[in-house]
Amino acid sequence: MAEKRRVFTAEFREGAVRIVTETGKPVPEVAQDLGINETTLASWVSRAKRAGNGRGESEAEELARLRAENTQLRRDNKELGMERDVLKRCMVLWVK
Repeated sequence: MAEKRRVFTAEFREGAVRIVTETGKPVPEVAQDLGINETTLASWVSRAKRAGNGRGESEAEELARLRAENTQLRRDNKELGMERDVLKRCMVLWVK
């Protein structure tokens, strides 16, 4: 008779993948610690990496993009501040 198939929750799968990715432990070691088949864990890790790369950018690329965006926003903020100051001066002159 065939062995009954185990069902793992999404939380368990995500936790197992996080252990592999965040600690850097090898898949076989983590699989043995968790009591699951290493090919199962390897497929979960592979699927998670593909899903993560589906976003289109790594952490380094995201950091570079956010830094450039921050620089642009600071520039825009400074320009708007100068425009506001000019308008304040114009109002003072107009009221007089």
